Amino acid sequence: MPDWSSGYVADIGYTYGAYTELNPLRVKLAFLNAGLVFPESGTACELGFGQGLSTNIHAAASVTEWSGTDFNPAHAGAAQELASASGVNARLYDQAFAEFCTRDDLPEFDFIGLHGIWSWVSDEDRTTIVDFVRRKLKVGGVLYVSYNVLQGWASMVPVREVMTEFSQVMAATGQHTLSKVDGAVAFMQSLIEQSPAFAAANPTIKNRLEQIKGVNRNYVAHEYFNRNWTPMPFSAMAKWLEPAKLDFACSAHYLDHLDFVHFNEEQRKILNDIDNPSFRQTVRDFMINQQFRKDYWVRGARKLRPVQAQELMLAQRVVMTMRAEDVKLEQTVSSKTITLNREVYQPIVDLMANYKVRTVGQIVEHCSSNTSTASQICQAVFILASINVLEAAQDEQSVEKAKAQTEKLNRQICTMARDSADIANLASPVTGGQVTVDRFQQLFLLGRAQGGKNAKDWAAFANRCLKDNNQRVNVDGKPAENEQQQLAELERVAAIFERDRLPLLAALMAVF
Repeated sequence: MPDWSSGYVADIGYTYGAYTELNPLRVKLAFLNAGLVFPESGTACELGFGQGLSTNIHAAASVTEWSGTDFNPAHAGAAQELASASGVNARLYDQAFAEFCTRDDLPEFDFIGLHGIWSWVSDEDRTTIVDFVRRKLKVGGVLYVSYNVLQGWASMVPVREVMTEFSQVMAATGQHTLSKVDGAVAFMQSLIEQSPAFAAANPTIKNRLEQIKGVNRNYVAHEYFNRNWTPMPFSAMAKWLEPAKLDFACSAHYLDHLDFVHFNEEQRKILNDIDNPSFRQTVRDFMINQQFRKDYWVRGARKLRPVQAQELMLAQRVVMTMRAEDVKLEQTVSSKTITLNREVYQPIVDLMANYKVRTVGQIVEHCSSNTSTASQICQAVFILASINVLEAAQDEQSVEKAKAQTEKLNRQICTMARDSADIANLASPVTGGQVTVDRFQQLFLLGRAQGGKNAKDWAAFANRCLKDNNQRVNVDGKPAENEQQQLAELERVAAIFERDRLPLLAALMAVF
């Protein structure tokens, strides 16, 4: 492993992930639900951006100016290439935190984000990050940070120690990291099969190892095999951030705002009787065996006045990001099934089904009835956002400014899909964030942009791309037996895409 990596896996690339929590626009609904003043984001920074997909999507799809760093030069190169394609003015570097965080040419930021970084770096790096936030986050600015939680990872800590030590002392000298990962996981599985006392005392371990087998190996290497790996309780996180004068605002995972989804009445009473906010979060994590937190912290939490909060909520713009036919009013969350009141929710879904942006106030005006009050509708909008039916939408001026660079970025991503399935997201200037679009859908869009007039033309284009790479689509779980069967399958999928998915992508301006 290179000396400059500080123990972080550097000889294999990280996955091309896009994380909606890094979209500063997402802060608004979360803060409104928590009754807090939220900032408008003109400047943002991502520390440890991996391949840079999130940074590039959020930079291209908004008017926010982004900066960021990732110590891995291969990652930074990929990020800079995407930024060049879209034409965004993003400042992306390959510097370690100690170097980047002391630059004297960085602005102050409204938003700083770290996804999948905090638990995997050293205490020295964490100290550097906190000092950077202290100096560079504006008053009222928001820090997003995600991290592994001790409560949910306690039983895996010894397992991880065995696997990493195996990779260090038992693997052949010079063996590639992925081979070490495979060997360590295989060894641990063989060890568990011998029914050690630790496994008997921690019966979930076997299932977790099975899950690891099905996960992208690059992800497994970065998750488990770095030198540093430190799950921590919420209370420890709060202590780390004290020098930066940060207050915990709320979870960036909207469903975590809804206690009725996760806890029964007796459990809610225990939580409601806890006055200390930090201890409440610690107990909450214990109750649900929380594995991974996604949190917003703010430099100076301020409560909205009730009238102000109502006005801001009614003015908030939202858009539907799912077909109405696919919306399920019965949801399973934390192994608990909840049923949403059809009289309240169905009119909202029906109104938003044409993918037009509307304010919450317009939804209230249209959907209010004897059975649906304005308060209930506002809550329903937030819950629909929690289950990914609705998303916050940008103002029209920002959408118009971001449209051209979003089109360029999406064209570049779809061009890359000719020989790669690495990226599964495109950018939307409507939401300022990403929308899931798989490789075949990207190829259909590229074929459409290159003159294809219908689904058959798009399927033929996708088929040519696959032939160039000697690739086959799966039909009924097996590779297509011949080109005729492959083309028929692509035509079938393209027709579904044209009917079900393309109208949404067009409304979100993710096409080009």
